[in-house]
Amino acid sequence: MFQSVDGDSAPSRSQYDWHDIRFIGAKAGRYALPDHGASTDGKVAVYACRLCSISTRMAVIVGPVIGKEGETITAHFDDFGILRGKICRRLPSGFAMRLTMSDTDRDKLGGKIAWQKKNVHEQVPDKREHKRILPRDPRTVLTLADGTQMPCFVIDVSQSGIAVSAEIWPGLGTPMAVGKLVGRVVRYLDVGFALQFIQLQELSQLEILMAPPTPPAEEQDDAQGEGLLNQV
Repeated sequence: MFQSVDGDSAPSRSQYDWHDIRFIGAKAGRYALPDHGASTDGKVAVYACRLCSISTRMAVIVGPVIGKEGETITAHFDDFGILRGKICRRLPSGFAMRLTMSDTDRDKLGGKIAWQKKNVHEQVPDKREHKRILPRDPRTVLTLADGTQMPCFVIDVSQSGIAVSAEIWPGLGTPMAVGKLVGRVVRYLDVGFALQFIQLQELSQLEILMAPPTPPAEEQDDAQGEGLLNQV
């Protein structure tokens, strides 16, 4: 066993390796902000998100609701399990969280990160009729029938519809636009809801059309919302 300069035992080699390792890549997941307040049914709201990068110390996440620095967060990703910690930095499209875990759990997470780095290129083919894609920038804007706009997070999108996570739970059949993609709410998800487009879209145009619209002048807000949703 190596000794440190002050006489204490130095960490094992595996600990050094794990704590230096980092995975950069998109992973879908979900998160909750327990200090942020409950949803209308009294439960803590859960939102969809995307993991951008992770180490055994910190994770960077993109999501529809950005908490405050110091706020507690719990996130879950199938490949890494449950992650708990606090927001240490707000970002334009999300936040960085500092992970809170024991040394044993940190080493376990390091092993999962190493496995992901090695196997990231192995993909399971999508056999659904309309292929779903994860947009490069999942943050965009919802436009309601009255012109109200709010940020949302795109879980995935296909030629026939889109799944989003936001701070609202609209009724089934509600018309709305995600960027310039217009549709109606057709089902609920654990972390959001899905819209079916009024017509099939070109696969190559999906990310362009779902992007946030250019912010209109204040007096044009209502007209923009009505113009988009008159198509429904």
